[in-house]
Amino acid sequence: MILLDGYSLTLPDVIKAARNYEPVGLSDQGRQQIIASRKIVDKILAEERPVYGISTGFGDFSSIYISQDKREKLQRNLILSHATGVGEHLPEDIVRAAILLRANSLSKGYSGVRLETVEMLLNMLNQRICPAIPAKGSVGASGDLAPLSHMVLVMLGEGQAYVSGRLLDGAEALKTCGLVPIVLSGKEGLALINGTQVMTAVGAIVWQDATNFMKAADIAAALSVEALKGTRTAFDLRISQVRAHAGQMATTENMLRLTEGSAIIASHINCQKIQDAYSLRCVPQVHGASKDALRRVGETLAIEINAATDNPLIMPETGEAISGGNFHGQPIALVMDYLKLAIAELGNISERRVNRLLDAHLSELPPFLTAYPGIDSGLMITQYVAAALVSENKVLVHPASADSIPTSANQEDHVSMGTIAARQAREILGNACNVLAIEMLAAVQGIDFLSPLAPGEGTVKAYQTIRSIVPHLEEDRVPAPDIKAIYDLITGGKLVEAVEGSVGNLKL
Repeated sequence: MILLDGYSLTLPDVIKAARNYEPVGLSDQGRQQIIASRKIVDKILAEERPVYGISTGFGDFSSIYISQDKREKLQRNLILSHATGVGEHLPEDIVRAAILLRANSLSKGYSGVRLETVEMLLNMLNQRICPAIPAKGSVGASGDLAPLSHMVLVMLGEGQAYVSGRLLDGAEALKTCGLVPIVLSGKEGLALINGTQVMTAVGAIVWQDATNFMKAADIAAALSVEALKGTRTAFDLRISQVRAHAGQMATTENMLRLTEGSAIIASHINCQKIQDAYSLRCVPQVHGASKDALRRVGETLAIEINAATDNPLIMPETGEAISGGNFHGQPIALVMDYLKLAIAELGNISERRVNRLLDAHLSELPPFLTAYPGIDSGLMITQYVAAALVSENKVLVHPASADSIPTSANQEDHVSMGTIAARQAREILGNACNVLAIEMLAAVQGIDFLSPLAPGEGTVKAYQTIRSIVPHLEEDRVPAPDIKAIYDLITGGKLVEAVEGSVGNLKL
């Protein structure tokens, strides 16, 4: 069981809870922190003085004092009025991650919610109640207000939620699992929605998938080096050591291990070609830079998943309620834009390798990798698809954080767009994984034409894994199912797992 205290949650923990349904509870420390901060809020509620979000309105209404008899309605109305999201519902793993992160943030003891409110979040998580959260509508400051409001609606018996794949009304979803809707007390509505948990949840899931993607990108590049009869010279460790970027050195080691013992590469060791094109020769430099970006993103996410991000914050040492701006998503917005570029660039260089594999003038392989050029088109149009995907990514990679637009009558006059950046990173990753699938499809077809020469220790395992589900293209057939099959191998982690079973863990 994962026990929350607001300080020790890890990114692997997020994946365990979000995807593997690992049970989640409160540690004794987390429980005590929640109780201590709530006592301070109860004291403030008993006093007749204005404190933002506890006894006042929100945003531009912060100057309006709310009397004690209307404060429960204030919190409920906040959730109802802010549930304005649009678009498709976020996938279950992201919603579960968001619930987990919100509960962890509250357990830190700076938010002033009741213990039973956090326990309701954890009950929803453990009983697999998945609130229906529209993906669009957050500007990434004042927190993920709209999407988190849709999460909280279900706690109130409102909104909608998925239970066992069925979309139910919030009250019915709770009843199905034996839960009773809660009534929000002072500050709780604001504490539940005033945070960065949706953008951080999307970011954590994308980061996890990007780690697998970047290993798969090295495997794809190694397959292309084999098919194009590239050289291992550019992967001499001394080249990377004199530059000393960690990602470059990791990629160099991966490329050497993947192609170790290659009969294909050994067969042309004395050829006249001095050096390969950049898309092969510069794999360590390009792939490595993206891995360095991934590492930076992971460092930021590791901090944010244990952050208190609502407003005002309750200071347990002094009893103060201090207004600030921890809800602002700028730290996540910037690294998500960074991750977008890091992923997109690996798609870009992969597409260039696809082009080389299919162009007989560059590859020394049959044109478009077909034995019957003219009557058959072979894999010609797969490069069109790869080109379309990387071009789409070039639009999506524009930094969302470069934009801001005022909200709440200019009270909130700078926002992060961090949730948009995170969602775009997820979309870019899906496109780039399809480009890798196309590259692998072309590379193994190219390797077939080099038979009986065998590829290296890692590349042969990748080749065998792909060929176990996608046969050689003897003559024209529909390639879309082949691309999808390899895409599933990549995104499901099975390809990387198979290769690492042969050559050991690939480095990031």
